[in-house]
Amino acid sequence: MLGLNFLKLFEARKAHLDTRIKRDYIRNGVAVIPCRVSGYDDVISSYSVKGLETLNPEFAEYLKSTAAVTPEESPIVLNIIGDCLSQEEKTTIEEIIRDDMAYDLGMVEEIEKRHTKRLWLMLIILIVTAALLWSSLTMADGPRELLYLLFYFAADILLDHIFLSGHDLREERRLAGRLASIKILFSDNYEDSVYTEKDVNQLYSEIEKDVNETIHGSEP
Repeated sequence: MLGLNFLKLFEARKAHLDTRIKRDYIRNGVAVIPCRVSGYDDVISSYSVKGLETLNPEFAEYLKSTAAVTPEESPIVLNIIGDCLSQEEKTTIEEIIRDDMAYDLGMVEEIEKRHTKRLWLMLIILIVTAALLWSSLTMADGPRELLYLLFYFAADILLDHIFLSGHDLREERRLAGRLASIKILFSDNYEDSVYTEKDVNQLYSEIEKDVNETIHGSEP
């Protein structure tokens, strides 16, 4: 092994994530997530009471983490596989998944609103301090240094919102929107999904209808 630089080889190693994602999940532009379950409690938390159900955290994490690595422009179809669910359980599962994902979207929207308010506040501070600095060239060094600190503080937060945290928040918002528009299928056994152009167009129409209903304040 003398003279063999394994570290250099490991550092040069490349992964092909896109190929794996397309192979495992993407079907004609649709992100299909298979999920095998052995019982109702795999999806709905066993701590839930009837009428106040919530998702099993492990199931929710699997759904969100898998959806997060699929292309942003891909609609999500969740295929729940297993012959252990009654029709009532399937109905409850579908309702709770959509309700919980819509709740998560609402939380992201609230964070967006707070970020937007901070963005405007920092922009106002930036403009005001810049104007004061420009118009007060004879001001004493102490107050001018304070204005400079406010100016750079506001500029730093503003740039962070635009290029860093703002970018992450927009990605989180898109993912939450995709999950809130998720389509749920149930099947007894796993079969690789095939989506034709007609299927994709139908899926687009259904999601468009759901989105329009939320925009106009209608109950789904």
